[in-house]
Amino acid sequence: MKKSPFIVGLTGGIGSGKSTIAEGFRTLGIVTVDADYASRAVVEPNTPALKEIAAHFGNDIILANGQLDRAKLRDVIFSDNNQKIWLEALLHPLIRGWIMQQLGSAKSPYVILESPLLYETDQHLLVNTILLIDLPVELQIERASARDNNDEQQIQRIIDSQMSRQEKLKRADWIFDNAINKDTMESRVEGLHHEFMALATAT
Repeated sequence: MKKSPFIVGLTGGIGSGKSTIAEGFRTLGIVTVDADYASRAVVEPNTPALKEIAAHFGNDIILANGQLDRAKLRDVIFSDNNQKIWLEALLHPLIRGWIMQQLGSAKSPYVILESPLLYETDQHLLVNTILLIDLPVELQIERASARDNNDEQQIQRIIDSQMSRQEKLKRADWIFDNAINKDTMESRVEGLHHEFMALATAT
């Protein structure tokens, strides 16, 4: 019988630097499963989920190349909570199934599930321990707006729609302060890597 992998949930708000930290673990040979990528994979052109979304929101939610217009969809769901609830009911089970398949096939000593909505969905139930990439909200807004050219109001709406920073800090098993000097990032990731290797070996 195949042993289940030890799974580290890596989460944090928009602009917190999750992807950068995840890349640090990948350079150490650790498989990472990206829930954001999963959310795109399940709505690729011609998938049943994309067809349902088009039927619900109208065909103008689809770009000329057949891809989902994610910016337009974000505008709709963050201004109408009922539409957000409908979309989550459709996509969350599909995303979870995709994630579980990827986690189950991982070959590294432990595997990381990178997810901005780890707490807000049932994805936190899939993991053994949780690493929070933490950043003050004002820095989240600054970094996310510089990275994505999104206006600050939209970023604030995304932050407001998610669990509060304070609640995430209370629930996390490990906290990576991403406001600290970036020169220490690599060594801090390596330190966490050794901790997770020990935990994976012990289970």
